Order: sequence, then structure tokens, then C-alpha cells
Amino acid sequence: MLSDRPDENLRSVLQMCEQMLTLANQGDEYRQDAGCGVVFGTLRDMAYKMRGLAEKELGRHQSTAGKTLTKRQ
Repeated sequence: MLSDRPDENLRSVLQMCEQMLTLANQGDEYRQDAGCGVVFGTLRDMAYKMRGLAEKELGRHQSTAGKTLTKRQ
């Protein structure tokens, strides 16, 4: 039986991405200077990038359901 663990981990990544986006929005709202804007803009960019990667991987898992799980050493 295929473990749900990889998908659980990817869903955790998606949750973290939502937290990152929330923090980026809050940080932008109350930033002190342009340097803070760079930090929070980068955080937002990375959250969107990671979210896209995780969603794509979850989609791949759904399309290959029933195949064997490979555990990295």
C-alpha cells in the first residue's frame, strides 16, 4: 500500500506557503524602509514559487497513484 506521507508533507508545504504570504503582506503593510520591502517581496516570491512546485508535485502523485513509494536514504 502506498503511504500518504509524501502528500502530507506537500500539504504541509502548502500551509507554510500560506503563512509566508500572510507574513509578507503584514510585513509590507508595516515596513520601515525599502530594505524591508525587498525582504518581504522576496518572501512572497518564494512562497508563490514553492506553492506552485508543491501543487505540481501533488498533481503528479494523483496521476501516478498506485505506484511504489521510494524512501530516500
